[in-house]
Amino acid sequence: MELPSSDDIHRLTVQEFDTTKLLAHAHRQARQRKYSEFMIVDVDSHHYETDHLSEIYEYIEEPVVKQLATTFHKTMGLPMFPQRGADQEMSGRITRSPLRRSEKSPHKDGGKRDTDLALRWMNAMGVDYTCLFPTPMLSFGLHPQVEVEVALSRAYNHWLCERMLAHEPRLISLLYLPFNDPEASYRMVQELGDKKGVVGFLVTGVRYNPVHDNEYMKTYALIEEMGKPLAFHAAYNWQNRYMEQMNRFISVHALGFPYYNILHMTNLVINGIFERFPKLKTMWIEGGVAWVPFLMQRLDNEYMMRQSEAPLLKKLPSEYMAEQYYATQPLELTHNRKLLEATFDAIKAETQLCFSTDYPHWDFDLPSTVYDLPFLSEQAKRNILGGNAQKLFKLEPWQRDKDGKPVYAG
Repeated sequence: MELPSSDDIHRLTVQEFDTTKLLAHAHRQARQRKYSEFMIVDVDSHHYETDHLSEIYEYIEEPVVKQLATTFHKTMGLPMFPQRGADQEMSGRITRSPLRRSEKSPHKDGGKRDTDLALRWMNAMGVDYTCLFPTPMLSFGLHPQVEVEVALSRAYNHWLCERMLAHEPRLISLLYLPFNDPEASYRMVQELGDKKGVVGFLVTGVRYNPVHDNEYMKTYALIEEMGKPLAFHAAYNWQNRYMEQMNRFISVHALGFPYYNILHMTNLVINGIFERFPKLKTMWIEGGVAWVPFLMQRLDNEYMMRQSEAPLLKKLPSEYMAEQYYATQPLELTHNRKLLEATFDAIKAETQLCFSTDYPHWDFDLPSTVYDLPFLSEQAKRNILGGNAQKLFKLEPWQRDKDGKPVYAG
């Protein structure tokens, strides 16, 4: 019998690609663990804004940038994005990202199509709300033209608010702030902070901006006044001189993501930002959690020896860090269970840790990643999977039955 060629397998996969089938085991887990009895909030999932650039570019206000974007898109493909390699594509073994465009949807509008695809995986996993982020734009903090980051982030945010968040209550977002321009970031918070589905704001971690710079203080003050969190989403930069010394992506992935969280958290803590803005809550996304107790210990140790260099602090650095929020993905499920349990204790996971999938990326986590941890109580599991984010984002059940009882996706 002749075996099918790789091209035949690819065509067959494209024809049959369907998120619901792909996540059949996740759906079975949702039923078995009775996720329908409580709310699950995913604080980090992704779509690919590059699939709908023609729509997004219609929202660009600056005529020169808009002309540059649209003409480049027509003639050369992906425009104006810092180059990122295919480091995470797993040589074609993970199909969720490359085959997403082949999945059938009744909608041609980019926002409606992305909403449709998001609801499919959410329903399969038993997720009630998901916080949706872009993907290539996570590297936009390195763009050499500040005006391009500002123009495209404004266009993307308006597109997201009008085409997706306004129409689907289960989709929420932390809006991208163009941090290379502090004034533009401030105006973004003013203009879009009260839009439907906007639960907070996002700083992409891969950038060289000192987050404690005085130019950002009025933005922090405004976000604090609004009572919404400021998130820092980690990523990697293999072109960083520190990262260039590594010759395998596994090394860069292991160190690159937590590196930027460590950097920005240190600057915020040591420069007293959390003391100056005590009601400002930050969330740290996609760097795992193992870095948090490490940094707590390092900063506490240094602070006890050189307190004069952090004169604004009234508590130990670890105490400020323990008041912030952290996202689970990728949860470091080490064989040393005591180490993981100690990490959860250090970060006060029962009240400060929030579940995230990072779907559809290759290393995404299911709710069972948290639910199956044996050292967590039932209440702690429910807090981490949804309760903590529900309080932070001020979420209500997205649906209720005829008797007024909440209906959950599981």
